[in-house]
This record gives sequence, structure tokens and C-alpha cells, in this order.
Amino acid sequence: MALGGWTFTLIPAVVDERPLPGEPPREYVLRLAEDKARTVAGRAPQDMLVIAADTAVVDGADILGKPDDEQQAESMLRRLRGRSHQVYTALAVLRLADDVLLTDLCQTEVPMRHCSDEEMAIYVASGDPFDKAGAYAIQHEGFRPVKHLSGCFANVMGLPLCHLARTLEKLGVPPERDVPTTCQAALQFDCRVYPQVLTGEI
Repeated sequence: MALGGWTFTLIPAVVDERPLPGEPPREYVLRLAEDKARTVAGRAPQDMLVIAADTAVVDGADILGKPDDEQQAESMLRRLRGRSHQVYTALAVLRLADDVLLTDLCQTEVPMRHCSDEEMAIYVASGDPFDKAGAYAIQHEGFRPVKHLSGCFANVMGLPLCHLARTLEKLGVPPERDVPTTCQAALQFDCRVYPQVLTGEI
């Protein structure tokens, strides 16, 4: 949020994150983002916007959560390595003054490199996978699970800033800074998709 120059306050949102039976990943993250926004609506000043997000790592029709232990982390990494999977992030922006809700969705194809068993073991032993959906952090300097990414890098970290910027623009809250420039500089990533995102093409 700071990269866009927006002033913000953090309010925790506790919701039931279990998928509904047969719920597709896209609908799942959109539902949770809206649930989070509405959960904190009563605790926020009524002249504010509530911004909520939910991110899911998806392999086929399966949503991969955070691993419970080393065995589960290793199992997830084995499943994903050498293949592509998807990361979905849904945004929900709720204007409290008139209960207007806007949602947006970002999807990124993530081609995981074929890391060795030894690399996985070292990474799992570091403890980093345990609070990460899919058992990895794309920005981890030591593990570097992805070598080449053509989509939105910020989405895989959990907040697609250009999607957020275009949604907030619709509500008259443009960023104070150039989001593509600040995002790429902060993440050290050459983004090729932001022009299409900002114009609503993707």
C-alpha cells in the first residue's frame, strides 16, 4: 500500500477460510475477499474505504494452503516443482458511506523450476514454507523457486498493486505515486503486463 502512496490503517479480519464443496478457486478467493471486507466494515470509520484481499495457490482444481509440517511442505513442493500452477488474488474494495463494493481478480501463471531434493530439504528446514500458501515464497533469495515469470509478480506475493490502483481509481482514489515504477523498483522485477492491467485488458 505504501508503494502507491495511499494512507492506510490495518484492521485484522478473521473469517472462515474453508472452501465450500465444489467451489472453484476464482469464486473462493472472491468470496473470502468480500467476507473480509464486510467483517471489518463495522470497525472502520464510515468515511473510509475498506480494502481486503485473499490469495490462493492453485494446482488444477486444488487450492493449496499453508503446510502444517515439514512433510506436508515437502509434499507440496514436490507436487509443484517442474510444472506450472496458478496464483489467484481477489480484491474487494468497500466504500462504507454508500455500501458500494467493487471486486477485481488477478491470475498469474507460475512456472516452478525443477529444484533438487537437496534444495527442497534445505528450504523446508529453514522454516520459511510454513506460513506460505503452496509452501514457498517467490521472493526467497536462497530458494528462488521461479526463474522466469511473465505475469504479475506482486500478485504472487499477495497484493497485485496495478489491479488495486485501477479499482481505487474507479472510486476516485488514485495513487499518489506511479505504481508500476515503484512496484518494479521495490520488487526488482521487470513487469511486462502492467500496461494491459491498467487499461483493463487483463
